[in-house]
Amino acid sequence: MLVVMKAQATEEQVREVCRKIESLGFRAHPIPGAQRTAIGITGNRDAVEAGTLEEMPGVGEVIRVSKPYKLVSRDVKPENSVIRFPNSHIAIGGRDIVMMAGPCSIESRDQAMTIAEQVARNGGHFLRGGAYKPRTSPYSFQGLGEDGLKIMAEVREQFGLLIVTEAVDNESLDLVEQYADMIQIGARNMQNFSLLKRAGRSQKPVLLKRGMSATLEELLMAAEYILSEGNYNVVLCERGVRTFADHTRNTLDLSIVPAVQRLSHLPILVDPSHGTGKRNKVAPLGRAAIAVGADGLMVEVHHDPDHALSDGQQSITPDQFARLMSEIKQIAAVLDRGVVAPVSTLKPMFT
Repeated sequence: MLVVMKAQATEEQVREVCRKIESLGFRAHPIPGAQRTAIGITGNRDAVEAGTLEEMPGVGEVIRVSKPYKLVSRDVKPENSVIRFPNSHIAIGGRDIVMMAGPCSIESRDQAMTIAEQVARNGGHFLRGGAYKPRTSPYSFQGLGEDGLKIMAEVREQFGLLIVTEAVDNESLDLVEQYADMIQIGARNMQNFSLLKRAGRSQKPVLLKRGMSATLEELLMAAEYILSEGNYNVVLCERGVRTFADHTRNTLDLSIVPAVQRLSHLPILVDPSHGTGKRNKVAPLGRAAIAVGADGLMVEVHHDPDHALSDGQQSITPDQFARLMSEIKQIAAVLDRGVVAPVSTLKPMFT
């Protein structure tokens, strides 16, 4: 159920409708739009009696939402959501494209600083890097944990890059929430519903990666879990799905970008590194992702990929990242888009 307020409805009228919804035993989700506020209703197994709400001051109409994902749907919010970050000019989901880049894993302070300097110098906006790494083998490098988060926090201070990193369980999410600007929920946890609910209670934006075998509806329903807990700052990410193909690590499904944009107001990024698993395919698929309308890219960058502790085979070099940034700007211009301005004045190389 969706309550659409009139364009001239006051904040007090919106609050009064929310109080009425909650007094009926449901949960109200006010989502401001460009012209008017819509209030999503969740927690109702049966239909809500529309007449109770239609007569309230400021209410324009009450609409029944047929889709199982209500809050992520364009029925609730026709215009695109733009995810903003405190004390930063960086936003995801607007006209301009955002770039997340960095190593698969934070291996050391020197490694992180060296890569971050190159990412910032070449116009990146976020440092991506894993402090907690869910690996296929229990004997593979699992990440530095909180020490890795501390290194990334130092990167932010040094170079002005925002930080996005993965939480693998509730315990690690508590720490990621303290150090990072954005919480990543990885492909293996896309349907970890307790973790999604915990992320939904966070004040930090969430990057939700598509599961390795997830359908479009399953991805949107996973996002619904987060929004239903009150966190509306969610960005989706396509990172490839598992198919019979053996020429790439995964099959990057770029068709999901316009499909998501038709059904949902949430921004969507593309990760061509995990989507291909091959260094020589990252840039071509990254260019293609921007061409089909993605709101940005997440790519793995390593200054010495042949000796990386994880995913070196799909990590591009800083020089390759610089070329990709130049190409993306050209593609964006054709689509009447731009690239988010670089982070604040680059500080000196780390000491």
